[in-house]
Amino acid sequence: MALTSIIFFVFFFIFHLFTSSTAAITGNLHENSLMTKKHNEWMARFQRVYKDDKEKAKRYQIFKERVKFIESFNSAANRTFALGLNEFSDLSREEFMASRMGYVKPSSSQMTPQSMSFRYQDATDLPSSIDWTAKGAVTDVKNQGQYCRCCWAFSAAAAVEGIYQISGGNLISLSEQQLLDCNTDNHGCRGGSMEFAFKFITENGITAYENYPYQGSQNYCNSQASNSSPRVMISGYEKVPKYSESALMQAVANQPVSVAIDAYCVVFQQYKSGIFSQSCGTNLNHAVTFVGYGVDEGTGMKYWLVKNSWGKSWGENGYMRLQRDVDAPGGLCGLAMDPSYPVITN
Repeated sequence: MALTSIIFFVFFFIFHLFTSSTAAITGNLHENSLMTKKHNEWMARFQRVYKDDKEKAKRYQIFKERVKFIESFNSAANRTFALGLNEFSDLSREEFMASRMGYVKPSSSQMTPQSMSFRYQDATDLPSSIDWTAKGAVTDVKNQGQYCRCCWAFSAAAAVEGIYQISGGNLISLSEQQLLDCNTDNHGCRGGSMEFAFKFITENGITAYENYPYQGSQNYCNSQASNSSPRVMISGYEKVPKYSESALMQAVANQPVSVAIDAYCVVFQQYKSGIFSQSCGTNLNHAVTFVGYGVDEGTGMKYWLVKNSWGKSWGENGYMRLQRDVDAPGGLCGLAMDPSYPVITN
């Protein structure tokens, strides 16, 4: 009996081990099959084509890890925002930064005296919320593309589009490509600042997008296109006092504002919806445009309304709500460290 019991136990153990291994293998195969299907559907949606099988395998691995990260993040309780797949979901964080983030802060010696004033310092009775998109001062979300770190040009153009419309002009989509090609103080696709862009527009004006459309790469300056009508001039630019979200609110209550932020984190890359409340740091590397602010009705959380230049698959159709009035001198992701805006004097 003892020998029979031992044999039975060994048989049962081997059988259990076999069935467990088989189930695990079957489960893994099923999981991989679903992930492969998800990746293929994602590739089709964003028209992603890889040069060879090696490249596809590398991108698939990043994509798979990103899907798991998104699902894990979204499953946690008490999140104020959600993540989702977008056209950047097969890029590593380092690759994403190298291709999409291009803000470069000017040195203090490069600042002009006109940038030191702040015309909205005495502004009071500010609205509790404002949305310049609803007021017709914001053009459609654009996409700077994969190979050009010119977020600075899109941020500056959006701010000028806004103040031009608010000052009595039509809402005109302006040419980022002109800034990219002709603004030699900046570094084209290798990065730049909105202040240098504003300085260029003050001296030269900026033409409409339709006259000088975006190409996604830096080329020779087209002077004929640059001087075509319609063309917008500004009087100069100013800086928002740093480390003050209240001063930033004074400015945004009156016009869209160019803002530098730190966007170097995976949650920012995969942001989908809600009020973004996780700091990426204060190493300013990306330029966006603040086009409003408000308070979420459900949670009471304050936010900034942010227009980005990564296309409409990112975030809330290209926009983000970024938490406002956090307990940090520079604001969330350094948003209060270096804002600026164009000026039109009628």
